[in-house]
Amino acid sequence: MLEQRIQQHFIDSADLKYQAGPLLSKPISQAMQALLACVTSGGKILACGSGISGLLASQFAAQFVGRFERERPGLGAIALPLDDASDPASDTEAAPDPDRFARQVRALGQAGDVLLVLSASGQAGTVLAAVEAAHSRDMSVIALLGNAAGSGASNPGGAVGRALRETDVQVCVPHERAARIHEVHLLALHCLCDGVDAQLLGEQEGSI
Repeated sequence: MLEQRIQQHFIDSADLKYQAGPLLSKPISQAMQALLACVTSGGKILACGSGISGLLASQFAAQFVGRFERERPGLGAIALPLDDASDPASDTEAAPDPDRFARQVRALGQAGDVLLVLSASGQAGTVLAAVEAAHSRDMSVIALLGNAAGSGASNPGGAVGRALRETDVQVCVPHERAARIHEVHLLALHCLCDGVDAQLLGEQEGSI
């Protein structure tokens, strides 16, 4: 029984990724081009998210500054610090200190930089405030979102999705379970790192 349950997790995750690939490949490509344009013009990426999404933002920044799969010079990326990275329940509208990301964006962000935000629910107040702060600094936004926490298919991306501008990029996972959304967000971040590396370093022999 337990083994069947485990196998079902693998099946559900694989099914969602298979179905989401054709839907998300275009916005992920657009996001990759935005990141590439930013770093090649001397800009930097600010990344943030609440709860588990904050951990994914930190991993992305580490791979961008350090390396993904190939050695290369470091690229400018900063994961905005948070104090609730271990609390998945923080990815909600009502979070303590809702301006903590926004203050950092206003202090560190400059025109031409990119804000990368992650929110499985699309309702995280801290993330929404960060998006608004980025717009005030003439920054573009890449948002990895989902249909979790009741945002529903009729409202993909939730409040954060509604706050985006036409020049921003939204990658919205078509699913309502946060765990599945986080899994696809991780894959999307890997695609972004791989795509930027491929553009900067050329295709790697034996790679996709």
